[in-house]
Amino acid sequence: MELDSLEKIINSELTSKIISSKIKHNQILITIDDNNLIEVLLFLKTNSITKFRQLIEVTAVDYPEKDQRFRMVYLLLSHESNSRIVIDYYIKENKIVPSITSIYPSANWMEREVFDMYGIEFKNHPDLRRILTDYNFKGHPLRKDFPLTGHNEVRYSEEEKKVIYEPVKLEQNYRNFDYESPWEGTKYIKEQTKE
Repeated sequence: MELDSLEKIINSELTSKIISSKIKHNQILITIDDNNLIEVLLFLKTNSITKFRQLIEVTAVDYPEKDQRFRMVYLLLSHESNSRIVIDYYIKENKIVPSITSIYPSANWMEREVFDMYGIEFKNHPDLRRILTDYNFKGHPLRKDFPLTGHNEVRYSEEEKKVIYEPVKLEQNYRNFDYESPWEGTKYIKEQTKE
């Protein structure tokens, strides 16, 4: 089935649930309201024409300057029609998102990753806990306001014979940059070659 026809069918069936739709990069892109997520996914998976039975990814994008800070993104695949669909919607920072593990069981790990990396919580998730960072980890690494170096560093202490957490310390001793071109040679090399 052609993507144009598939998009028309989806739009005609989900008229009130879709904010916008378009075809881009050989995929159907649909923007919805977060309240309609479960109904839209159920239709896309169970409908005899669409058959989007495989969940490829659940992720988020952080826009800290916006009122609706996070964009939730779901990628689905239909093996029968060899087509992909991307569903997205925007949410505020502390909004709890409905879990889709009852529709796509593989969403379990993906939602845990989004929770760990962005701090977005999922309602009715069977096992919502960190998956990539330590249990004592502070913050969410993929948020734009999270520092590149992190807040704490982990190291093994020989004195205490265990792994310890301590605030990040950036040593500045060896950070004397002269910003001169390496092809022309830096000042200290020029001075050494003159003698």
